[in-house]
Order: sequence, then structure tokens, then C-alpha cells
Amino acid sequence: MADSNLNFYSTLSEAIDAAREEFLASNPELDEEEANVQQFNVQKYVLQDGDIAWQAEFFADEDEPGECLPMLSGEAAQSVFDGEYDEIEISQEWLEENTLHEWDEGEFQLEPPLDTEEGQTAADEWDER
Repeated sequence: MADSNLNFYSTLSEAIDAAREEFLASNPELDEEEANVQQFNVQKYVLQDGDIAWQAEFFADEDEPGECLPMLSGEAAQSVFDGEYDEIEISQEWLEENTLHEWDEGEFQLEPPLDTEEGQTAADEWDER
């Protein structure tokens, strides 16, 4: 999954704010009060330096494909869009096995490749955390 257009944010709330802005920019006919979102997607990353990064997306249709994993839909997605959410609760609901790890610059996967010295080193570093 290498994509130079990914925007990473150090906190989930920053990622949600950016996703809201992106949704509104992609739908210029809507203002924030009348926006109707049906899907909230999120992705958590562990970067090579150990920092955590987040990415989020909103969609008007539940069937729209995105870069992130679907997390909430319908009224729950709309609540997050409207700013009525608990960042800690969303973070706790995130399944750690879905976290993507950076094993090479811009290259992410669920687990490091253990068949290379670089991958084994990355796995050892992740296990230390």
C-alpha cells in the first residue's frame, strides 16, 4: 500500500477534522450543517520511528470505496462528522490487528516481512513497544 497522497495526522481528532474538510471540499454544494454522511472510515498506522498516525474519511454512501477501513455508518458516522464523538472511545474500538506498520518508507502492511533482516528488525522494534 504505497500512496504518496496519504495525509497522516498525529491524533485521531486531527484526522477527523481533515476528513470533514475534505468531504466538504469534495461536495461544494453542501454546507456543514446540511451534509449527510453515511460512512466513517479510519486507519491507524505505526511509522518506522514508532510514532502513531491516523487517517480518516467520510462518505455520503456506505458503498463508496476508500483508503481506510469502515468503522461507523449511518447515524453514528453522522455524529462523528458533527463533532459529537469521544476520541478515546473510537480509539478503544479500533482493532489493533488492523493497524498498518511502516516497514519501508511509504510501504505499509499488517505485519513486517519476517523473511528479511530489515523486516525482522522492524518486528523486533514493534515487539519492544
